[in-house]
Amino acid sequence: MPGKAPDRPTTQKKPQVSASPERRRELLAVAADVFAAQGYDATTVRKIADAAGMLAGSLYYHFDSKESMVDEILSAFLTELWEGYDTVLAAGLGPRETIEALVTESFREIDRHRAAVAIYQKEARTLCVQPRFHYLSDSQQKFEKAWLGTLERGVAARVFRADLDVRLTYRFVRDTVWVAASWYRPGGQHSPEEIARQYLSMVLDGIALRT
Repeated sequence: MPGKAPDRPTTQKKPQVSASPERRRELLAVAADVFAAQGYDATTVRKIADAAGMLAGSLYYHFDSKESMVDEILSAFLTELWEGYDTVLAAGLGPRETIEALVTESFREIDRHRAAVAIYQKEARTLCVQPRFHYLSDSQQKFEKAWLGTLERGVAARVFRADLDVRLTYRFVRDTVWVAASWYRPGGQHSPEEIARQYLSMVLDGIALRT
């Protein structure tokens, strides 16, 4: 899944006028919801403008294309995700504690960026073939390295079972965590931390070495 976006060549045109940070966030939030609901290919600038209650031509004063919008949505999400992940990975925690912290951080990011996570899940494989979105492939590799390394460390330390298939476990954890973006709604009955606790109680009791 995700990883921090590296520097990318700026091939896109700049917006014609500067929008306030607050207005850009509002428009990107609307665009993210439309992309998540309708898919990248089916989403047009006109659909985003309609959802934002403005003319399509007016939206072009803030963003030069739908590619610019989805790029900004995904790169902002991944940058914030990896700020949290890097803090966890640098903390020197044990394997189990690292898994717990990564899962908790993941659910927090779903809470903050539910639509962006849904877009990433649906569109990353298609978008990453475009030069502009090559950072999505780098993202996936970094994410895989972090999770597989933690699981392998846990097996070596006899925290996790010796017969654990770490790659299969990684895929299971990755998919079952991030698919929550399809049903999670911010402000619901359970906080992201509570969902993480419930999830971890189910997963870790199955892979932790019994003592």
